[in-house]
Amino acid sequence: MTAGPTERRETPVPGPVPRLELADWATRFGVVAGITTRANDFNLGLTTAAPAREVTEHWRQLATAMRPGFQSMVGGLQVHGTTVARHRTAVGSWTIKDGVDGHVTPERGVLLLVSVADCVPVYLCHPLTGALGLLHAGWRGTAAGMLEAGVAAMTDLGTPTGEIVMHCGVGICGSCYEVGPEVIRAVSGVEVTSAQSLDLRAELARRGQQVGVAEVSISPWCTAHDSTEFFSHRRSAGRDGRMLGYLGRPAE
Repeated sequence: MTAGPTERRETPVPGPVPRLELADWATRFGVVAGITTRANDFNLGLTTAAPAREVTEHWRQLATAMRPGFQSMVGGLQVHGTTVARHRTAVGSWTIKDGVDGHVTPERGVLLLVSVADCVPVYLCHPLTGALGLLHAGWRGTAAGMLEAGVAAMTDLGTPTGEIVMHCGVGICGSCYEVGPEVIRAVSGVEVTSAQSLDLRAELARRGQQVGVAEVSISPWCTAHDSTEFFSHRRSAGRDGRMLGYLGRPAE
């Protein structure tokens, strides 16, 4: 039987790129699992109002910081859907796929990326085979089955669901995220008549346990009230930048 979710906090990583990582995932699984922060206005949003040259330079700095372990970075122009791309080779470049909100890979040297600023980056790891998955999950994606699609894509790589480890990363907390009845209905199936708080990470953790993953953890960081650390779409009324959640197993 799957145990209840535990709290797992990302901690700072020294270096020129402001970021936090799960230190115990590095120790236990040999992977880097983290997220950039807003320090020094380190905006990585490809579709924000920030100058393209500035954002591109931040991407270059991230790529440099991740070498030589990662020669390939893959992300997507996200649409709050459930499409999951499978990356089987390290191509030695940046790859951005249109309309993709999730990524899986069995390969070393491939750094999976999702863009977030309140939505939840969901990290999936199969310790035995080294297969990895990274998902972008806002309320629309969660309601549509993003988590279930990501787990299915992992099993397509030969990873039994009952051996997958899952972490719900930095995102907006329930107390900061009040939504209308239609959102509550779409995500949880519960009928309400007024605005309610929605804890997306708790819902994603519930769904992970429902499909039978081996272990689930949740970050305590909140993009909205931890305002000095993270960009937040809701707190800024849509004006803020974006962070990148990332996951990968370094090349040997």
